[in-house]
Amino acid sequence: MDLRLLGRTGLAVTPIGLGLAAIGRPAYITSGRADDLGADRDVDALRRRSHDLLDAAYAAGIRYVDAARSYGLAESFLGTWLAARGPAVADLTVGSKWGYRYVGEWRLDASVHEIKDHSAAALDAQIAESRAILGPRLALYQVHSATLDSGVLDNAAVLRRLIGLQADGIAVGLTVSGPAQAATIRRALEVRVDDVNPFGVVQATWNVLEPSAGPALAEAAAAGWGVIVKEALANGRLATVGEAPPAVARLARRHGVTPDALAIAAALAQPWATVVLSGAATLAQLAANVRAVDVALDAEEAEELAASAEQADAYWAARSTRAWA
Repeated sequence: MDLRLLGRTGLAVTPIGLGLAAIGRPAYITSGRADDLGADRDVDALRRRSHDLLDAAYAAGIRYVDAARSYGLAESFLGTWLAARGPAVADLTVGSKWGYRYVGEWRLDASVHEIKDHSAAALDAQIAESRAILGPRLALYQVHSATLDSGVLDNAAVLRRLIGLQADGIAVGLTVSGPAQAATIRRALEVRVDDVNPFGVVQATWNVLEPSAGPALAEAAAAGWGVIVKEALANGRLATVGEAPPAVARLARRHGVTPDALAIAAALAQPWATVVLSGAATLAQLAANVRAVDVALDAEEAEELAASAEQADAYWAARSTRAWA
């Protein structure tokens, strides 16, 4: 894959990155996990799966990997893989996130899997944990699911600490979620502490079912920010013929790919998108996902896909009911 810069951060990335949300912990909200992972989800099994996927992603040309403190042991799995591969993967850019703690205790039936905390104390604790695991390989640190009501974008103590991370050579970003993604992105673009904006990257949900953040993401890109797309497959809803909207399935057949590749190609086609994350949990899914780079959608096809969009409030309400499995 071709390398490109992640906004003005100077970090080199590829059009497709690998997100570790689905393989760092036993439970998540993606469809089909029983088929993908089976019953063997102990720590050793998911460590092996993570390492195999990281090997395959690197071999496929992927040069951006995305983790988080709340993704169970994702940072740990990534850290042991980086240590084992050493200089051979020196060109891989690594990002992680702070702001949620994993509390699921490696149980599928946990009543709560993660807890949000956007305080300065949480940032201090979690950056220390991430650095202890990833060391100098940590290149991008993101506020995990920043929202207007969490107050993180108005917390001067947090913002000053993020500016300090920039001074230490770590790029700083934020991820957004929910029907108010666009408003959060626009507020983040305006943030200043001592006339400095700490952010240079935004990671947002965009897919053919939920494209509402697109205009705000275009504004972020125009401001020089890197843009990372997450949930391009809508937590599995766009991954298979059985769940995908008719337009996605139809165009996938036309291009000779599976619906997941078509959906990722739709995200890659957005002029503001720097990286689109694959959330693959299996080698077969990863191989299918990366075929997206060979799919070129024309204007008429993009218009066909646009007709699949749902109202943002309805999309996020449905997402909130998805069970961790």
